[in-house]
Amino acid sequence: MSSASPIQIPSRLPLLLTHEGVLLPGSTMRTSVDSARNLQLVRSRLLKGTSLQSTILGVIPNTPDPASDAQDLPPLHRIGTAALAVQVVGSNWPKPHYTLLVTGLCRFQIVQVLKEKPYPVAHVEQLDRLEEFPSTYKPRAELGELSEQFYKYAVQLVDMLDMSIPAVAKLRRLLDNLPREALPDILTAIIRTSDKEKLQILDAVSLEERFKMTIPLLVRQIEGLKLLQKTRKHKQDDDKRVIAIRPLRRVTHTPGTLEDEDEDEDNDDIVMLEKKIRASSMPEQAHRVCVKEMKRLKKMPQSMPEYALTRNYLELMVELPWNKSTTDRLDIRAARVLLDNDHYAMEKLKKRVLEYLAVRQLKSSLKGPILCFVGPPGVGKTSVGRSVAKTLGREFHRIALGGVCDQSDIRGHRRTYVGSMPGRIINGLKTVGVNNPVFLLDEVDKLGKSLQGDPAAALLEVLDPEQNHNFTDHYLNVAFDLSQVLFIATANTTATIPAALLDRMEVIPVPGYTQEEKIEIAHRHLIPKQLEHHGLTPLQIQIPQPTTLDIITRYTREAGVRSLDRKLGAICRAVAVKVAEGQRKEAKLECPDTAPEGEGGREHVFKDTEPESISDSPDLALPPEMPILIDFHALKDILGPPMYDMEVSERLSQPGVAIGLAWTPLGGEIMFVEASRMDGEGQLTLTGQLGDVMKESAHLAISWLRSNAKKYHLTNASGSFDLLDNTDIHLHFPAGAVTKDGPSAGVTIVTCLASLFSGRLVRSDVAMTGEITLRGLVLPVGGIKDKVLAAHRAGLKCIVIPQRNEKDLEEIPGHVRQDLSFVRAGRLDDVLNAAFDGGFPVQARPGALDSKL
Repeated sequence: MSSASPIQIPSRLPLLLTHEGVLLPGSTMRTSVDSARNLQLVRSRLLKGTSLQSTILGVIPNTPDPASDAQDLPPLHRIGTAALAVQVVGSNWPKPHYTLLVTGLCRFQIVQVLKEKPYPVAHVEQLDRLEEFPSTYKPRAELGELSEQFYKYAVQLVDMLDMSIPAVAKLRRLLDNLPREALPDILTAIIRTSDKEKLQILDAVSLEERFKMTIPLLVRQIEGLKLLQKTRKHKQDDDKRVIAIRPLRRVTHTPGTLEDEDEDEDNDDIVMLEKKIRASSMPEQAHRVCVKEMKRLKKMPQSMPEYALTRNYLELMVELPWNKSTTDRLDIRAARVLLDNDHYAMEKLKKRVLEYLAVRQLKSSLKGPILCFVGPPGVGKTSVGRSVAKTLGREFHRIALGGVCDQSDIRGHRRTYVGSMPGRIINGLKTVGVNNPVFLLDEVDKLGKSLQGDPAAALLEVLDPEQNHNFTDHYLNVAFDLSQVLFIATANTTATIPAALLDRMEVIPVPGYTQEEKIEIAHRHLIPKQLEHHGLTPLQIQIPQPTTLDIITRYTREAGVRSLDRKLGAICRAVAVKVAEGQRKEAKLECPDTAPEGEGGREHVFKDTEPESISDSPDLALPPEMPILIDFHALKDILGPPMYDMEVSERLSQPGVAIGLAWTPLGGEIMFVEASRMDGEGQLTLTGQLGDVMKESAHLAISWLRSNAKKYHLTNASGSFDLLDNTDIHLHFPAGAVTKDGPSAGVTIVTCLASLFSGRLVRSDVAMTGEITLRGLVLPVGGIKDKVLAAHRAGLKCIVIPQRNEKDLEEIPGHVRQDLSFVRAGRLDDVLNAAFDGGFPVQARPGALDSKL
């Protein structure tokens, strides 16, 4: 030892009580301070102290500090460690606490506790000599062979580790430079030992006893490393980093505890992950990326945040179906039967699916088409996509795009971001587990746009058959082949789909259903489904076709069948109540004590001669007779009075009213146009939330009528042919809360104004659509099928359409064409002649001469 005088610690020390970890002289430990006395010690002693002496504490192990000052101080461990507070870090979340970094100086023994509040202070006796060690050390002769044996094991342990790690190299130098007396405490703090073992070393005041207790710990660590090297020779260098001693770092778990088991499981998982990468059939580029990331993963400590990110990335790469696919069922006859069983009507969709199957039979390497079903809600676009997957024998995955406004939802986040994840396309492929599923991109017309990018633009690569064989997700950062995926998009309208995206898709319109189609759908699909959902059978309830027609015409007015399905569900619920009550009443009637005498037979709830309400049975004591027949009276009791009146003639009881046809994303609709005139200054007023195009159509109509007023003998209230002379005109489109726009209302406005100025009524069974010009021509418009179906639902009989739209009548079902008469109008003269009873004759001018040219 050096001849220098030893350093003495203060005889009075504040005590820091710890219950986790044991601080040994020469080692460093972080400890959390959150109890009342320890917090007071830090605030009063460490934070306010200005001298070096104020940073010296007495760390007492294996002694929990009471949560409040009111509790008594627990029995203190006899031996403690005098420590120097190196760092203090405070935080208020989730509650006020401090984290101390302390370095052990020497052992001490508590002689007497001087005070307990606000923090404990004790009179202590120093047990270890604390000296400044010289650079050259002479071993103590009395230790003899025990010291040399300890040194030999310590050197052997360190030499088994990877010397390229700076901490290991530093530890090797410390073994040569530090006195042998200090090595037992330092090495015990470094190697894997439990708190109980460290506490035994702390209590060993005798140096010889300390050496004897530490040598078995070193031997155990050496044997563990030898066994590991034998079992994992091919990963020797990497395992040294994983199992190696954590130099100058606190280790608080015991060998054989859950932490050891978890670490072994992690190592086994890494081995399994590496085997999966080798066995996977991913492309060469993706395989190289995985191998590179695996090498990085092996070199990372598990505590690094990037470790979990890299491991998740590799697991995703292994789980992706790079070359795994399902075999298509290409039997066209079976596919036709399956589609017909699942869906009624929809001939265009079925034809396109069968065409795809036929081409796949002839060419197996066909790329997946990009289809877009456009139609109103409730017509079965989503369910058709599921049926297509079922027909082909493929996996089905739905991706809801409504409201998506971040392009990362499609292409994923880059892995540099916290919480990054792949996009919905790659996630869907991982979910289905094959590379040729049917992907349904639902509500593609409702994509948003924000500061995070335009998801519609990100879909351009996904939905381009010439590019999606090399689709690169930002998270994967390697190409994935999407060419075998069958993409089906659904939309209510193409107006909000960007032109570039719409150009990449094959648009297939899905129009609304006719009344006859709805009846068939209800009895084939909707009613059996509702009966099953409500636990009913056809022996308990019957809904005849006339009743279904009443529900369709009087209680719903839609292109699809969603509202019809809800109404049928309401009927089934009402019947379920009657059936449940009837079963309970039947059970009571079977008891002889409660059976009434002299009762007649059970009565029907609904009789053909005298219909009864389903809710007001004449005799509540008897259960209803099965099956319960749903007729018009039952509908009124269950669903209330009819919501829609099919009689439209009442609204055309005076001049200045005409019926037009409009197209909306929800299907076709009939639209009334009303006009009135009053004394004024020749102004035209338009109301009903009209768009610019519709306002221009109104100005075109009034201009054409003014220029042809003499021809048709149209006058204002004063008899003048100048229709706006001292006259104001007000045009109104009811349902003012709904925004309206488009050119197809032109012929309706002309007819309405012609009725107003001629004083004649427009036919109540006529509806019309078409765009007009200043020369009186009728130009074609779109959405003819939806408009015709809307007129058919409303009970109209005659429809005026532009002559150039005659080709669109071929898409209308034959039975609908038989119920309606169509007038093909090329000029406004044809429209006016069809709209009024007896035509709209031209007034001949007296003395007019025919032109000879």
